[in-house]
Amino acid sequence: MKTECLLTKKYEGALGMEKEIRPLKLQQVKVTDPLFGHYINKVSEVMLVHQWKALNDELEGTDPTGCIKNFRIAAGLQEGERQGVVFLDTDLYKWIESAAYCIAIGSGTQFEGKIDQVIDILEKAQEKDGYLNTYFQITAPEKKWTNLVEGHELYTSGHMIEAAVAYALATGKEKFLQIAMRNADLICRVFGTKKGQIPGVPGHEEIELALIKLYRWTRDDKYLKQADYFVRQRGTAPNYLQNEIDGRKNPEFFPEFRNYSMKYAQAEKPPVEQTEAEGHAVRAMYLYSAMADLAKWQQDKEMEKACDRLWDNMVGKRMYITGGIGSSGFLECFTTDYDLPNSTNYCETCASVGMMMFGQRMAALKKNASYYDTVERVLYNTILAAMNLEGDRYFYVNPLEMIPQFCTENTYMDHVKPVRQKWFSVACCPPNLARTLASLSQYLYACDEKGIYINQFISSTLSVDNSGREIFVELKSALLTDGTVDIRISTLQATDIRIRVPAYAKDMEIALDGEKFSYIADNNYAVIALKGGKHRIELNMGVHPRFVAADHNVRADAGKVAVMHGPMVYCLEEADNGQNLSDIYVDTDANLLKGKAYEEFPGEVPAIEYEGYRVKSVGIEDGSLYGEARFTKKPVKIRAVPYAFWNNRGIGEMEVWQNISI
Repeated sequence: MKTECLLTKKYEGALGMEKEIRPLKLQQVKVTDPLFGHYINKVSEVMLVHQWKALNDELEGTDPTGCIKNFRIAAGLQEGERQGVVFLDTDLYKWIESAAYCIAIGSGTQFEGKIDQVIDILEKAQEKDGYLNTYFQITAPEKKWTNLVEGHELYTSGHMIEAAVAYALATGKEKFLQIAMRNADLICRVFGTKKGQIPGVPGHEEIELALIKLYRWTRDDKYLKQADYFVRQRGTAPNYLQNEIDGRKNPEFFPEFRNYSMKYAQAEKPPVEQTEAEGHAVRAMYLYSAMADLAKWQQDKEMEKACDRLWDNMVGKRMYITGGIGSSGFLECFTTDYDLPNSTNYCETCASVGMMMFGQRMAALKKNASYYDTVERVLYNTILAAMNLEGDRYFYVNPLEMIPQFCTENTYMDHVKPVRQKWFSVACCPPNLARTLASLSQYLYACDEKGIYINQFISSTLSVDNSGREIFVELKSALLTDGTVDIRISTLQATDIRIRVPAYAKDMEIALDGEKFSYIADNNYAVIALKGGKHRIELNMGVHPRFVAADHNVRADAGKVAVMHGPMVYCLEEADNGQNLSDIYVDTDANLLKGKAYEEFPGEVPAIEYEGYRVKSVGIEDGSLYGEARFTKKPVKIRAVPYAFWNNRGIGEMEVWQNISI
């Protein structure tokens, strides 16, 4: 039976203090959408079961991870040597966080007993001062806090804190929360600029946003101040991370860190002075998310301007059409403006998760719906594509072009896999996917003292008492089929409803209670002031399939187009169009027709059909690699499917960007 914990009581008080935009409780929203409902159900039915087996070394066909075993060894419950990467503990923490979200939405009670058993182990493993990290407790206890560049101690603590907050809010149980707070208190004592403290910062950001989350629900200022310290200390002189590297001859954990630079670590200069999205993409997103939080909570205009610059550079010059970020397979990082190769890109799944986090925070900070356009782009494309329809296979890397035979070991593409994997030695992405999908409702709606924000057009219901006003919303979306959205609202008192106007639906039409409603978009929201009672809002988005081109500076996409329908990016697959997809050329004047949806794909999302050509070289003699430039041109019917669903019908070629016929 659930009990009320201290955090939950403070949480209620904290919400009452917030006049800014905030997400709603997960319990207040129920996703009913056939597309996203499919994936959310897979979290509790398949993903968490599959991942629990991996954490316990029970997943057939994969190497043992040692994750749970490591905690048992640290707790003195088992003997042995620690296994796995230095930050392996976070796989468990993200699993707990995901399960907590499932408990909150009513689909995860079966995991509660397992979590409580693990928490008992964590309690035994934690040292008296609050320290908890299996690598440095078992393998190198004399090296605690000595390798912030590589050791991931603060990163690991951040994920512990996020998981503990999620579990306390979902269940009312606070044992794990107390463990995490003891660890957070230790960090506050150890790090800083006072005498006896370590003036360091994390090599991999995450602790910053976690401490801010802990502050939000406890209102203990020391956590906000510590997060602020970590952000502002980063990149200052003397540079702590650079000094660590200079004092160590070789990397301790990661050989590739011989090329570690301060730009890679977002530490070349203080974050408030940075102008371009640089370095490891996941680290950058976690840092930028914390910066946006700090800008909001501290009303820091300097930090806000830095967030603006970084967002604009990333979205305007360094983001893929799918919302993926991180062009380089080398060190998983950003490269330079407009460098967006399609077959060798990285686009790590975790980076897309971080992109959604940053976008959500920017929308709350700026009170502008346009940031949710990018969140939507990421969600409908890279996030869904990162897992198979069954929920038990995952992509770490998300390419936009696939020729399977080129993705072999010891080649320039060996980081790209032609099929989703069962598990990884570095398995950060599967639990990150799980926690994102399980908590998806936080991206759908938000509220402030004036009313409700509708940020995504995903079928769902909402029931909330907002500032003393009871509001019920039922949203039925046909965005991807006929471009309409039907919203029923019941409110006892007057309230404002703000509806995002997407960039692809600038001519969106609104009817209120059967009458045309004229609106002027306010920060990309259509604002409707409702009186108490029952109301119906109908949206006609005017969404049709369309060809999209890239900026001419994106050399990889020159002379090519992609197909989009609403927020969804489409791709060609070998299963529909045969091999050698690069032989296909399209006429951008061709009619894009919505075809029949595939039965095996959820959500009744239509395929897109259009005319094109196959251009084949016929001037090359048998056995020759090159020859006379002579070609044939044959009309073909092209069938494109959502990128989200690619590689669910067997191994084969895939491409997003298609040649144009001029």
